[in-house]
Amino acid sequence: MRTAQRDSELAARAYASGLWVRETLVDALQTAAHDTPRREVVVDGPVRLDCETLHNRANELAAAMLRRMPAGSVVSFMLPNWHEAALIYHAATAAAMVVNPILPSLRDHELAFILADADVRMIFIPADFGGYDYAVMLHRVTASMPDPPIVVVVRGEPQPGQIRFESLADADAPLTPPKLDPDAVRMILYTSGTTGRPKGVLHSQNSIHALIRQLGEHWRVVPGSTYLVPSPIAHIGGSIYAFEFPILLSTTAVLMDRWDPDAAVALMLREHCTHMSGATPFLQHLLAAAQRADTRLPDLRVFICGGASVPPALIHSAARYFENAVVTRVYGSTEVPVMTVGADNDLEHAADTDGKPGIAEVVIADGEILARGPQMLLGYLHPEDEADAFDSEGYFRTGDLGHWVDGDYLVVTGRAKDIVIRNGENISPKEVEDVLLDHPDIREIAIVGLPDPRTGERACAVVVTDAESGLGVADLRDFLQATGVAKFKWPEQVVVWDTLPKNDAGKVLKHRIRARLVEADG
Repeated sequence: MRTAQRDSELAARAYASGLWVRETLVDALQTAAHDTPRREVVVDGPVRLDCETLHNRANELAAAMLRRMPAGSVVSFMLPNWHEAALIYHAATAAAMVVNPILPSLRDHELAFILADADVRMIFIPADFGGYDYAVMLHRVTASMPDPPIVVVVRGEPQPGQIRFESLADADAPLTPPKLDPDAVRMILYTSGTTGRPKGVLHSQNSIHALIRQLGEHWRVVPGSTYLVPSPIAHIGGSIYAFEFPILLSTTAVLMDRWDPDAAVALMLREHCTHMSGATPFLQHLLAAAQRADTRLPDLRVFICGGASVPPALIHSAARYFENAVVTRVYGSTEVPVMTVGADNDLEHAADTDGKPGIAEVVIADGEILARGPQMLLGYLHPEDEADAFDSEGYFRTGDLGHWVDGDYLVVTGRAKDIVIRNGENISPKEVEDVLLDHPDIREIAIVGLPDPRTGERACAVVVTDAESGLGVADLRDFLQATGVAKFKWPEQVVVWDTLPKNDAGKVLKHRIRARLVEADG
């Protein structure tokens, strides 16, 4: 557990260095609206928000929020990468609310948990997106809640009892801004853990401010930089590129609500995008699309790759092709975002390592990577989740294994925690296993991550079953869909074994399962 003394020492150092400040994002947006009112900050298809418009509309929405709930309430948005999310983010901040981005890929099972766990008071959703009816899902999920949140529907028709987004704000109701504390909780992000339930990670305005300052220094971000944002805004990365960078670093965020690499190349050329970040598949797809279009994306200056296993050959290929850009690996987590900042102008280390630490102190103890710094989480929503999360010096235990190369460069070699990372999304095997154990034909199950050239890892379910015909992928997917588990968590491979390997205490030995499956793959 961290100690209060250690926390106060870290805070004093963060303030002294200027990584933590007394000003808030609200102050920064007000200044931007006054000094550069016509500067564009968010591009969403035909919609282009400038500083003044973002400021005014966010304040109108903040006033509407405060009429319906007190400061400190939790406000969620379960939206694609749409400009409305930027309005909601800044409005919730101005109203001293706690913002809670939720992945649109989640379904009833996960959503019901988050709404209750965080005591969400208002949630913004699309009417529908990707052929899925979110308004109907929220109507279904909230029907059984004793104290449901206010549901606000964006871009479409609400269900009975829900509110249309356009009718929420009232320009005639001026905002009386509450006092903001830059060290208070301002964001809850849920991350998959090994406990079988997601954990709420708490961040403050200052922990995010420190992160932004670091990235501005190390990632060649200058006023006028343009960031393509296809990564989900419900992730720490997508949220800061879309909402924080444009105000604190004077950039423009170009949003994509669906990843289409060919469309991304055309958009990057049209908007002169200088920066992009994403997991391995994003870089793979972008490189292939740029080659198809016969363009080297001349405006691209930096591509940051992380969130999953990154093949060194991919970094080499992309760096050679995108000749004006630095392409590098980085490492971080929701709890301690961007622990390493990559390797600038050093292709070997950019490709073969996960980069140098930035403002975080990173150490390796008994093979495990530990980190602390001014961008780290305040804690978890439930204090009991912190029992083994920190060491006595306040370092966060990442659960990842690694070693140093050439003294300064970190290489992540594997995980001590039981997590599958697919397309940059963390999947808790235990969470899915617990659901599938209710399947009438499954006696035992173990889900492990296996290397996959397309997604980084794929989830393989090894089952022991009494079913004479065995079980297949379709059987498990049908069951998970019926129980409301998000599609990205469904296993992509199923193997039926007679028994699962266990130790003398009866613990399933997943390392043996994984090794046997990797060997079978050849």
